[in-house]
Amino acid sequence: MAEDLQIRIEKLWKGESQDTSCVQEAMEKLDNGELRVAEKENGEWLINEYLKKAILLYFRQTKSSVIGGETESFFDKIPMKTANWSEEDFVRAGFRMVPGSTIRYSAYIAKSVVVMPSFVNIGAFIDEETLIDSHVLVGSCAQIGKRCHLADGVTIGGVLEPVQASPVIIEDNCFIGAKSAILEGVIVEEGAVLAAGTTLTASTKIIRRDTGDVSYGRVPQYSVVVPGVYPSGGIHLCCAVIVKQVDEQTRRKTAINELLRE
Repeated sequence: MAEDLQIRIEKLWKGESQDTSCVQEAMEKLDNGELRVAEKENGEWLINEYLKKAILLYFRQTKSSVIGGETESFFDKIPMKTANWSEEDFVRAGFRMVPGSTIRYSAYIAKSVVVMPSFVNIGAFIDEETLIDSHVLVGSCAQIGKRCHLADGVTIGGVLEPVQASPVIIEDNCFIGAKSAILEGVIVEEGAVLAAGTTLTASTKIIRRDTGDVSYGRVPQYSVVVPGVYPSGGIHLCCAVIVKQVDEQTRRKTAINELLRE
């Protein structure tokens, strides 16, 4: 089924077809979690570019309309995910969102997720038992794993263009500290802990304190990362420093409160 959908979207993208039903089908499958923009196979993350194309085609074929409520109205092409939901719909979906949250259609929110007043953009995927804390931005197509905690004010960058660009990926059991920003397709591997204020882009140096080794674009699993600086030509530039591996003290400080997920 996914292969057939991909073929139809690619034909529409190239102008070889006028059948736009594939776009709505893709958006629905993204919305309910049947498909996702990135998925892990044999230990490697693969990007489903055709789904990003589907989102872009959705923008092209959808007209802006009023999205309204009793107190304010908006004018946009993308409806809200939970517009007109009943209590039964929320019980079926199994996640909790508090007033002030904005989740756009085609973003998937798994069971036991808690969304505080935050913004979750199109095509994003948030897996089970994750906490999206206050004032968090989860960008378009970003992938957030199970049992993660995105603390207050975190920015997870989005990506739609170019279609071959990778989204930001946060794997399972990660803690992203307050006011951190993860951008430009960076991958944070399982169990990693980022201290408050950590900024990572594709070109940010990630330096191991114990060895001095430098890497880019990927935080190794179970690393504890803090903001840092390094000298360059008489000035100091921002970097991220891996100071240690996650230990019991770190786990206690970043442990998930199961009561919030009930």
